[in-house]
Amino acid sequence: MSTAFITGASRGIGAVYADRLARRGYDLILVARSETRLNALAANLARDTARTVGVLPADLNDKADLARVEARLRQDRAISMLVNNAGIAAITPLLKSDVDEMEEMIDLNITALTRLTYAAAPEFVARGAGTIVNIASVVGISPESLNGVYGASKAYVLAFSHSLQHELADKGVRIQAVLPGATATDLWQAAGLPWQNLPKQIVMSPEDMVDAALAGLDRGERVTIPGLQDGEEWTRFEAARRDLALRFGNSQPAPRYRTVSTASAADIMQ
Repeated sequence: MSTAFITGASRGIGAVYADRLARRGYDLILVARSETRLNALAANLARDTARTVGVLPADLNDKADLARVEARLRQDRAISMLVNNAGIAAITPLLKSDVDEMEEMIDLNITALTRLTYAAAPEFVARGAGTIVNIASVVGISPESLNGVYGASKAYVLAFSHSLQHELADKGVRIQAVLPGATATDLWQAAGLPWQNLPKQIVMSPEDMVDAALAGLDRGERVTIPGLQDGEEWTRFEAARRDLALRFGNSQPAPRYRTVSTASAADIMQ
């Protein structure tokens, strides 16, 4: 029986993923800091879906806890899906943010996600099957929108996912990056701006967000942006990015960067 392993699972997006995947027939392992919330959610899901739901209380910013979670991912061969959902956000301007808090965000949004992926991916590759869903954010391609470290951490998640897609696509492992916009979860409250204070027309429910993300996964999308109404806009953006990448490698600087020191003697004489 397949098991989905979900981080940040006690509430919000993670809890909705737990519900939806259980209803799709997955057993679950739920990871979050709050054992009380995890146990309550697990009991409800087990009752409503008749799936096996395990809990793994852990603080992914604690090295010992993170190592324990990594070990479970490496050792449990029933796990066929990893949903890297745990993360925190910030809305304060860069220079007004506490650098220690920024480091904690990097540790969770980047380091923990990377280490959990490294724990799961080799086993998925060995089996020739598995799915990794990385929850990024639209600020990963629009870092000016909110705190720069938050945006940069989500840009990392997107770039990391692209690289994994490139390396693992022919090995039977699916990698999906999900880029939510503003979503009605406690993440905003923790960042200092309750979602209720945002314009209603830009805030999506976590249920709609996850349902869209799973529909994108079913469609084989590598990147799913639930709030982007015209999917062709992303297709064109991604095609332009890949096309531009083909023109980066040249042995000579572009003419616009030529200076007297790099110009030829003949150029100087003219």
